[in-house]
Amino acid sequence: MRFMPHTNADVAAMLQTIGVADAGDLVSHVPAALRDRAAIKIDAGLGEAEVVAQLRALAARNEGASDYASFLGAGYYRHYIPAAVRAIASRAEFATSYTPYQAEASQGTTQAIFEFQTLITQLTDMDVANASMYDGASAAAEAVLMARRLQPKRKTIAMARSLWPDYRETIRTYLSAIDGIEIVELGFDNATGAIDLGALNQLANEELLCVVLGYPNAFGIIEPLRTIAETAHRAGGLVVSATAEALSLGLLKPPGELGADIVTGEGQSFGLAVEFGGPGLGFLAARTPHLRQMPGRLVGQTRDRDGRRAFCLTLSTREQHIRRERATSNICTNHSLCALAATVYLSLMGREGLRELAERNVELAHEALDKLESRGIRRRFSGPFFNEFAVALPHPGNALAWAEQRRILAGVALEAHYPELADSIAISVTEMNRSEELQMLADVLAEAR
Repeated sequence: MRFMPHTNADVAAMLQTIGVADAGDLVSHVPAALRDRAAIKIDAGLGEAEVVAQLRALAARNEGASDYASFLGAGYYRHYIPAAVRAIASRAEFATSYTPYQAEASQGTTQAIFEFQTLITQLTDMDVANASMYDGASAAAEAVLMARRLQPKRKTIAMARSLWPDYRETIRTYLSAIDGIEIVELGFDNATGAIDLGALNQLANEELLCVVLGYPNAFGIIEPLRTIAETAHRAGGLVVSATAEALSLGLLKPPGELGADIVTGEGQSFGLAVEFGGPGLGFLAARTPHLRQMPGRLVGQTRDRDGRRAFCLTLSTREQHIRRERATSNICTNHSLCALAATVYLSLMGREGLRELAERNVELAHEALDKLESRGIRRRFSGPFFNEFAVALPHPGNALAWAEQRRILAGVALEAHYPELADSIAISVTEMNRSEELQMLADVLAEAR
């Protein structure tokens, strides 16, 4: 049986628990006109095959993202996923049936996680990575908590305003229960879009706990990470980098090489589709001296009693399920299936394939910018960028609506999170965009002005 329905008593108990009189109240915020049209009318008494056929016919009437030319980004990116990723990731030998706490029954799972950790260390140029986290935002917040454990006497967290809004909000939520911590937002240079280095210099003193920044940042700008790390380190502070577009690590210098102490990010670009906001795949990597303060699960390589290569969870005393009151984090699991998909994707692409794909993204994004500028649309910031950039428009909301009417999702308005950028939208270009779509984007946004 695919689905076992709740009894009326079950439903009533759940509604009472959450304080709702009727299940319809859960969607009462949806306009009535839309709710009236939402009912699925299926005749009673049909067999499963007939019901499935009707639902498939109904689903076929929906408009999908493939019907539009999409330039949406802002932290989640549309990339091609080879069919082999899902085919391999779904094989039984990669998904042994027991949780990794019992190593002898979970070698498939633990080996896959170990390979994921290895790939992340290679991408980031760090010594060790954990088994993955919920998403990039929670990984960044956990990294800040980790930095505090490493330097408990320091009080100031310098957080770049050019970090993605959901990352900043998550960090504030995580830190809200800790007394004595001050989060100071570092503004961005209005010309380049990168961190205001002058403001950072003023905060670089004995109170500086860590600097948190995007690499690239929310505007697609590649921050001067080496300079930022040198400034923070002179004051004795740590540097936490967060990369939402993980594909950029196939081309940019790795954060570890540039001086980052803790490297975090979102691995969704590695073989995970953009579906209803997720799923995400957070990653976190650090230096060996900081290993025992890392959050989350770690898989290590060892030998069994017969001398054979084997894998198991290691350093588990850090984890919530072992010593809750002294745990480094309440996260004691990982996104295993997502990490598996990313591992398969990266293994299929290889070092050269990933670099070539990253280069293609850069080429297409700069081609799109050239076409926009040829139509008189000005780039908002001058700093170097990967595959995402901001442009200025007289009326961004109207322009986006105009483009959508022409089946183009032209970008994301920045005003909601950056009131000072009320005239700007962020445009993301990946290998999924054809060259003719770039010209369509430029023409439509030029018309909208």
